[in-house]
Amino acid sequence: MKTADFDFELPAELVALRPALQRDKSRLLVLRRDGVIDHRLFSDIGEYLDEGDMLLLNDTRVLPVRLIGNKPTGGKVDIILVREESDGSWEIICRGGYEGTVHFRNGVSADISFGKNNQAGTGGRYLRFTGSGASDINGILALCGSMPLPPYIKREPDKDDEKRYQTIYADRPGSIAAPTAGLHFTETLLDSMACAGVNIRKITLHVGPGTFRPVTADNVKDHEMLAEYFEAPAGLPEEIAAVKASGKRVVTVGTTATRAVEGLLGGVFTPAGKTDNGVVRGLTDIFIYPGHKFLAPDALLTNFHLPRSTPLMLAAAFCGMDNLIKAYREAVSGGYRFFSYGDAMLIL
Repeated sequence: MKTADFDFELPAELVALRPALQRDKSRLLVLRRDGVIDHRLFSDIGEYLDEGDMLLLNDTRVLPVRLIGNKPTGGKVDIILVREESDGSWEIICRGGYEGTVHFRNGVSADISFGKNNQAGTGGRYLRFTGSGASDINGILALCGSMPLPPYIKREPDKDDEKRYQTIYADRPGSIAAPTAGLHFTETLLDSMACAGVNIRKITLHVGPGTFRPVTADNVKDHEMLAEYFEAPAGLPEEIAAVKASGKRVVTVGTTATRAVEGLLGGVFTPAGKTDNGVVRGLTDIFIYPGHKFLAPDALLTNFHLPRSTPLMLAAAFCGMDNLIKAYREAVSGGYRFFSYGDAMLIL
């Protein structure tokens, strides 16, 4: 299976730079696996779920981990904090090969270095905050952090993004990107679905570089996913089994919730801490592409994804690549908005 098979043409003007004015007024393309397509608004989604169905949400919360600073010479440095190391340093994403001091807003400073081999391109990139308050990451992010919008949103993040690049049910801090399929929900919409008998459940997957890391291998199977942390209620597998046994459906919201629950049910994870307080904790590097046999979802709610990306491959695994590309072409011709702040797709 070639990575090039997951390519498609997208006019630049269809990349959404801002969200819809109202979360649930984005458009919704409903794709049935027999190829039939409906064009609706997201606020209509409740019409496609039945009493007894399970809606599985990813309740991770995006941290304001983008920091823009300057070198002593005045040059700009744009950084994403990825994860804290045991020695107090942070693994980062940062363009270029700069190594040295960076000054951020409000008097915050840090030093950037390369990894174990101390060379560009080897061992990763790391940042260590300096000065008073260097260990207070929440204080630092409050002083100089901003939302880590994807690079295809070609503008600086603003105050509106602090709210809109976050689901309304975000509860567990730890992501460097939003689980974007959930951005369309409102409290009113979720309440109405719950009142209609839809069982709303939550799982956590902290979105890291693994989710959006580009697929550069010629063959899909040669791509290596990076592990991401997840938490799930210990009783979730039994709940899912009961829903299916009753003839009802499990609807996963987004590729991240899907990967988390598939990793859990398939045992594709490394335990990360004890299963206590009724919670399973782990690291999963599950990679889902066509040929995968799904264990949890009977329906998938997702956004429109980048060409050659792992989320696109997961969606193709769920409904078939020919079916998906047909729907994407119809979405392009119909002027749907793409990527994180774009419109949604429900695959039944």
